[in-house]
Amino acid sequence: MPNGVFPSEQFTSDGVSYEYNSSNSTWDLGGENSTNQNGLFGGGEWALSDFDPFGSSIGFYQAQDSITLPGLDMSEYQTHQQLKQLTDFGSFDDLYLDVVSPPFQSSDGEYSKRVSVDSENSELNAPKNSSGSLEILKRYGSRFRRFNSEKVNVPSSEIQYTDSSGPTLAAELIIQLAAEKFIQSSSICSDELSMLNYPYPSSILANSAGDSKEVHLVQNLLLSAKNVGEKQYERAIKLLRECDRMSSTRGSPVQRLVFYFTEALYEKIDRETGTVTPKGLGKKTEDPLEALKFQDSTLIAFHCELPLAQITKFAGIQALVEHVAEARKVHIIDLEIRNGIHCTILMQALSTRFENPIEHLRMTVVGTKSKEKIEETGRRLTSFAQSLNMPFSFNIVMAEDILDLNKDLFRLDDDEAVTIYAAYTLKAMIGCPDRLEHMMRVIRTINPRVMIFTEIEANCNSPIFVDRFVEALFYYGAFFDFIANCMKDDEKNRRDAESTYFSSAIRNIVAAEGEERKIRHVSMSVWRAFFARFGLVEVDLSMSSMYQANLILKKFSCGNACTFDMDGKCLTIGWKGTPLSSLSAWKFQ
Repeated sequence: MPNGVFPSEQFTSDGVSYEYNSSNSTWDLGGENSTNQNGLFGGGEWALSDFDPFGSSIGFYQAQDSITLPGLDMSEYQTHQQLKQLTDFGSFDDLYLDVVSPPFQSSDGEYSKRVSVDSENSELNAPKNSSGSLEILKRYGSRFRRFNSEKVNVPSSEIQYTDSSGPTLAAELIIQLAAEKFIQSSSICSDELSMLNYPYPSSILANSAGDSKEVHLVQNLLLSAKNVGEKQYERAIKLLRECDRMSSTRGSPVQRLVFYFTEALYEKIDRETGTVTPKGLGKKTEDPLEALKFQDSTLIAFHCELPLAQITKFAGIQALVEHVAEARKVHIIDLEIRNGIHCTILMQALSTRFENPIEHLRMTVVGTKSKEKIEETGRRLTSFAQSLNMPFSFNIVMAEDILDLNKDLFRLDDDEAVTIYAAYTLKAMIGCPDRLEHMMRVIRTINPRVMIFTEIEANCNSPIFVDRFVEALFYYGAFFDFIANCMKDDEKNRRDAESTYFSSAIRNIVAAEGEERKIRHVSMSVWRAFFARFGLVEVDLSMSSMYQANLILKKFSCGNACTFDMDGKCLTIGWKGTPLSSLSAWKFQ
């Protein structure tokens, strides 16, 4: 198959000339290294000014000795670092992880277990009797965390202050209360109900008409999903019609969440019954992997307004910079660059280095499509490097198929410190294990100093529909609540993200099966076991990285509802206790 490597070209843009080399797509920019700090600081307080889409005024420097992270007792930090790592697992398809994530602020043991593999369809084999009320109960039961049974007050972060007729509780708490009612209505015996360990009846918490309506709405959604799982489609459709009536794309976070999950259930029914309805298969939707690629305006809005976006970028770049601290020539291989905001953070961090000043920064980007967009990003980054007076080259390795990648395409030099930056990209290959494994073998032959890995922290890869539905509902419920709080002054970008990316992802997780299911989030426990097969070991995130994360959090008014936890050596970032993303660093043994 063709490797898709570009021919030799030359580009000029923004008054900057770049040489576009032959064997790979490359722009080279020479220049003298500068000690100009460009808004970065060698010590003292950080500053966060108006956002420049391709720059930042947050600096990199050594952290203080004493650090306090929300949701994490730093006196227990070393204990967290020593948590047992999973090894000797075969592949993603050899793993069956309980689809509900472990309690977020707990250091309980791993929740994964081995099961048999169906080699023909390469799907997880899960217990055959996992649908039904009892199994949903077990999965919801582990979600009821944080509340102390001796207290009846609800954390202030769970309350939305509105008029008495509207909803007053956060989305995840509404879902929890709906689960309680759903379980109570399923005629499950009292000893099974005790598994919830949930101290507050809905009569205490759902204290407004709006809360009660939303609890009822989610309860109908859950019952509909249960009916779909049991192939009771007529009953499911009746409940979905009620969900239609009570939800909308412009309502509360819960109403918007239910709207998109209702559409996903309509599509699930259409796929299983061979019908086409306006809200199901009759609605034109974008390929879920393409929908993942936000417009630049939305990506920039996310970077500016969501603490999660900045925490993973700044803490991750801090970790990367520390692993090339003594190198004068640095080569970053980015598995999916998008608009390159994180690259400007890296450039600024390297440009202020007084010891071992950078002599040359090479950036190689892997792409399978969207050549023009990657080229545009390269031109912007090259111009940005010139503003820093930094010698810089930008390479593109285009392959029509990941299986075409090999080490020789990356133009590695012995005197370069090579690193890998993998943010929200490897999950797209989970459904194609041959390509994911090939990518890992290529990375192993490159043998980078470090691989910085950022991913969604959720378990939406079970072949069992009900399991995926439950996990996805909680994850996206937390995320809808997260962006509703943090982007309350930016309705346009929030709506655009929900109606494109999140809508498409939800539909694919809920409705699709087999190879058509392309959105396959797995937790760090699964990634850790998978990476172990290739000799990757987790390395500590430094206290400087932790300090970066904590300082960024303090810059956001919504930051008090974000939570940090350590899963082994991995930093997990959540919203009101629900994990959203993870950041980790890896090396080959």
